[in-house]
Amino acid sequence: MKGKEFFISGIDTDCGKTYVTGLLAYHLKKSGKKVITSKLIQTGCQGISEDILAHRKMMESEVLPEDKSGITCPIVLSYPASPHLAATIDKVDIDFSLFRKNVNQLLDRYEIVLSEGAGGLMVPLTPNFLILDYIKEHQLPLILVSSSKLGSINHTLLSIQTCLLHQINLHSFLYNQMPGDDKIIGNDSFEFFKSYLKSHSPETQIIHSRQLEKNEHFNFEDSGKIFP
Repeated sequence: MKGKEFFISGIDTDCGKTYVTGLLAYHLKKSGKKVITSKLIQTGCQGISEDILAHRKMMESEVLPEDKSGITCPIVLSYPASPHLAATIDKVDIDFSLFRKNVNQLLDRYEIVLSEGAGGLMVPLTPNFLILDYIKEHQLPLILVSSSKLGSINHTLLSIQTCLLHQINLHSFLYNQMPGDDKIIGNDSFEFFKSYLKSHSPETQIIHSRQLEKNEHFNFEDSGKIFP
């Protein structure tokens, strides 16, 4: 088996990447896919990645052997900061070849690997290497997570334009309706993003987080090219 990897990034931190990654994996698992999640790098944590644990909870799964052995998240840093700073504080040299080696192991065992990033596209992993650079280097299809909070239009359009400028495969756009503080803003933002993507990136699949609620049946076949 050789699976397919999808990278999940967001418009900024706290936009719901972990939440939607877990729910996507939950629905894929329910649909019969052999799926696992991974985390590129975790900061502000010790031991097993807290985001991986959150994924498993949403997937209604036990902690997996790959989690316990560190395969799903080999780089865990204690300081809650951008990876480049957390690595400096922890005096760790980040070796992303280790992550690629681990992902390749997962791709040999699973049909789909959902790899969650850290923060947004321009987050520095090292002083000279951004999340964006990592996605480009490995030519990963991107699932971009947006949100309904005030200010998300600016952050979202900047992220989309960055993908287009750097020829990133913007595979899917996932609109997280949380925090849902203002339904008028939230609904209008989603319609705006749909219109913008139709004009600027028509091949991008659009998903609303309400489609991923556990009481909903997310039909992957009806959703076109989202997953193989």
